[in-house]
Amino acid sequence: MLSFIVPAYNEEFELPRTLEAIRNAAHDRPYEIIVVDDGSTDATAEVATNSGAKLVSIHRRQIAAVRNAGACAASGDILFFVDADTQINCKHVDGAIAALDSGYAGGSAQVAVAGEIPAWSRIFLRFFCAIYFTFRLGAGAFLFTTRKNFDAVGGFDETLFIGEEVYLSIALRKLGRFRVLSEPIVTSGRKLRMYSAGEVLGKSFGVLVRGPRGARSREGLGIWYDGRRETGPTST
Repeated sequence: MLSFIVPAYNEEFELPRTLEAIRNAAHDRPYEIIVVDDGSTDATAEVATNSGAKLVSIHRRQIAAVRNAGACAASGDILFFVDADTQINCKHVDGAIAALDSGYAGGSAQVAVAGEIPAWSRIFLRFFCAIYFTFRLGAGAFLFTTRKNFDAVGGFDETLFIGEEVYLSIALRKLGRFRVLSEPIVTSGRKLRMYSAGEVLGKSFGVLVRGPRGARSREGLGIWYDGRRETGPTST
């Protein structure tokens, strides 16, 4: 059984395409989709239930807690964490299963951005990914591991409001190798369209400077938590 866990906050526009992509990627394998709605005020819950996904509702506004809630409700032997604005395909599912069968403790995938984004952000994204994935860290938009390994490392660290995927990656690497699939997932570039270069670069630099201390509070993390959304699905 594969469990796809989709954290969501006000994702009525992006969620339908994400769920369709998951169903196509799972193909003929037994699977479940769990949408964890973290206090949405739009039609996210209706989209999830109408699609046949299992709905879990919480009110935490903390991504680590949302993902853990989904894992708690999951019954699968393999857990996939897929953000609500991210599309995967069968290569990600096949690659993840092959990696786990080969002894990897978990993994992620390279990232591509959907839609037009400013020139500065294309340079920033290329530079960031080149460094980030060199260290074999997982992108929060797509992570996979076994239930056994997830439980062994204690899941996502709920003291963190950002960067929880980094710490999960490091924890999984203590159990075994960590696989970053070369096939990129496709995720929304809305933050790079909706915020200025100064906002994105300044806030990102601030997080790096403050380190774990800054990640343990929602203060200063508006880019990640203010809930701003585009008024329609991202064009590919």
